[in-house]
Amino acid sequence: MSDVVLGRATLPGQLGAAGRPAVASLDARRALQLGLAAAWLLDGVLQFQPFMYTKAFPQMLAASAAGNPSVLARPIIWDANLIQHHLVPLNTIFATVQLLLGLGIALRPTVRPALAASVAWSLAVWWLGEGFDGSLSGAANPVEGAPGAVILYALLAVLLWPADRSAEPPPYVAARAVGVRVARVLWLVLWLSLAFFALTPANRAPGALSGVLTDAAAGEPGWLAGLDKSAASFVAGQGLAAAVTLAVAFVVIALGVFLPYRAARVVLGLAIVLSALIWVIGQALGMILTTGATDPNSGPLLILLALAYWPVTAGRTELAR
Repeated sequence: MSDVVLGRATLPGQLGAAGRPAVASLDARRALQLGLAAAWLLDGVLQFQPFMYTKAFPQMLAASAAGNPSVLARPIIWDANLIQHHLVPLNTIFATVQLLLGLGIALRPTVRPALAASVAWSLAVWWLGEGFDGSLSGAANPVEGAPGAVILYALLAVLLWPADRSAEPPPYVAARAVGVRVARVLWLVLWLSLAFFALTPANRAPGALSGVLTDAAAGEPGWLAGLDKSAASFVAGQGLAAAVTLAVAFVVIALGVFLPYRAARVVLGLAIVLSALIWVIGQALGMILTTGATDPNSGPLLILLALAYWPVTAGRTELAR
């Protein structure tokens, strides 16, 4: 048997306490936690941009209330107004919180409270900062990042919680803390929601996807803007076909964790490639090369999620089924 099983490395001939295999200093889950920490640190740095200290930032927050039920929109407007009147201290606090979340997850002694705090912070930002990213208004678009990058931070924090549900290693990292069944349900709900958003009327319109790609090119470096514009030209007038193609791909990915070992790896590879393409072309690298990005968008987080579900061994995967 391999010396590495589900990110738990055993050193040949060495045993830990109570006769258990020694655990490597950096297993697969810890590596993914560090990836999540890096994302939070990047968010904090982006929040310190000069743009975030202008009125454009609270105006952007207020705009996210559009289309949401009034009971949910009012707190968003209230939050935006509060930030506008106390912009410098509040934005500095927001940026510092995100830096602290990243540092807390990166340091082993504080990983648990930092992950717990990141879930609470993510949910608050998803509501008050992103207006649920259009999920309740019919404007959500998976190419633009729906259901919202920040909710993926919360999902990753839950799946990467440093605890093991059972002594028997599950087939992938995401199942270690919550179990295989719950991990599969969470994966299924996420990717089926992306398929649903892809097929909404707004995203089936003839110029929907080409419009998103054209908008993504604005303000980007020439090479990236050229990619976006070329992709926009390729799908011009093909909104329905593009929406159906994306929806089918998302459904296939959603079912990937139910497939046998080899097929699951192929489908998860598709998830990684598709997420990377969406991030580079559809999201223009999260627009982090411009001045208005608050996070790297959903692409890198979807890749982290796919890696968390990557099957470790055929035997373990088949046993879990």
